[in-house]
Amino acid sequence: MLQLLKKGVRSTLHAFTGEPKPQIGEFAKRIKHRHSTFWKSADAELIRNSYIDKNDSLEQLQSVKYWQRKLSNKYNARLFAEMHGCRVPALYWKGRNIDDLDFKKLPQQYVIRPTIGHSCNMVFLMNNTFNLMNKNFYSVEEIKEQLYQALSENPHQEFLFEEFVKSESGEYKIPNDYKISLFNGELAVIDVINRMSPKSGLSSCYDEHWNRVDTLSAYYNEASTQEPPLCLAEMIGFAKKLSKAYQIFVRIDFYATDKGAVFGEFTPTPGKCEGFRLDADKKLLKYWDRYCPGMI
Repeated sequence: MLQLLKKGVRSTLHAFTGEPKPQIGEFAKRIKHRHSTFWKSADAELIRNSYIDKNDSLEQLQSVKYWQRKLSNKYNARLFAEMHGCRVPALYWKGRNIDDLDFKKLPQQYVIRPTIGHSCNMVFLMNNTFNLMNKNFYSVEEIKEQLYQALSENPHQEFLFEEFVKSESGEYKIPNDYKISLFNGELAVIDVINRMSPKSGLSSCYDEHWNRVDTLSAYYNEASTQEPPLCLAEMIGFAKKLSKAYQIFVRIDFYATDKGAVFGEFTPTPGKCEGFRLDADKKLLKYWDRYCPGMI
């Protein structure tokens, strides 16, 4: 319902201002088709929420059609990244019954995120009682209330309580997102998001040699050119390894921390087809046709 309202507002604004609606390129159309194929099938949630085992072989994981859907569950994504040698945040707790968790045993800094979700929805970056993500204070009971509300809306939902990874300089702050677009092991672009809140931030894009390139989307304002993270080579190596296993186009998120590159998540349908600049759409389409021909 919320998405329909947003689309209605956008359409009304375009009609009111006389501005043409943004064009959708072929790459975005493929992402839209993938999203529909992945998530409108009868088995979609069963596939996503069937937990994998870290001892599973890649062949076992690939025994299901569009097996990559399993990795849209963030717990499965963690395991898959670990299986391929990537660093992940420490996991303190996972589950649905939040009352089973003793909050007093958590460190002062920790992260809460759902196993199913996108766009930083229901993500808490807790520093004592302060959520850095939305700049609000929370008691334990207030956190529980919000989590239980989300759980009541989705019987498959669980929450992860994880390590709050520090920045390369050792600070607890909203981490920069390194969103890496890859095609079967080939890196197309690194989009760095300097996030200020769930819906706001600045963006700058680079190739794998850290040359500045055009931005992918108009969603964020452009940032000034950033220095590369100290762990850039490690980050790229991990990303390519994961992408080669994942096969089809995927965006993989990493964080640059005082421990090195830390895996975040897989996003197979970024933006659900909306927001790509047409020049970026054409660039990504060329990578798709060259490195993932015939793949969904």
